[in-house]
Amino acid sequence: MSTPQSPDPEQRFTALFDGTYGDVLRFVRRRHGDEGAEDVVAEAFLVAWRRLEDLPEDPGDARAWLFGIARGTLANSRRSDRRRDALGVRLAGHDARAGQVSDDAATLRLDVGRSWTHLTQTEQEVIALTVLDGLTSTQAARVLGITPVAYRLRLSRARRRLRRLVEGGPLPSPRTAADRTARPADTAWEATS
Repeated sequence: MSTPQSPDPEQRFTALFDGTYGDVLRFVRRRHGDEGAEDVVAEAFLVAWRRLEDLPEDPGDARAWLFGIARGTLANSRRSDRRRDALGVRLAGHDARAGQVSDDAATLRLDVGRSWTHLTQTEQEVIALTVLDGLTSTQAARVLGITPVAYRLRLSRARRRLRRLVEGGPLPSPRTAADRTARPADTAWEATS
């Protein structure tokens, strides 16, 4: 007597994805809005793939299980957003702790706070490790698991992008490897930092 074979993990996941993606996307959009909803859903499906052995057999139960994962992913995303916003406020208020706030400094803090949200998480992290946490490039590199040279390059690029954003220039996107080889480095900002 043979036992029925269960589908391989990839087939099981594909069936789950095909059968629930639209429902999960609507679930997240109702709670989060359109912006970033697809990213939250993608992260939820990544978690589901990692936990595929926990997937219930019943399709309705599987759908509910996935909604639970999406809800947890959404909560994590919201916590990350709140931490990032709080970090932007702390960064903008960094000079205020020194007690020397001129009109120009206050304006600069507001500009930095607004520009902060246009930086990538990686750019925010490297600036925060140096400015807010006071780590040396060697220490910060250790935190990120990269070399000190790689950290200094990331910091240089992040500072340059933040400076451009604060100065009101066009919102540059993070550069790709091809862009890095095509354009010379801008060292004026780093020299004054």
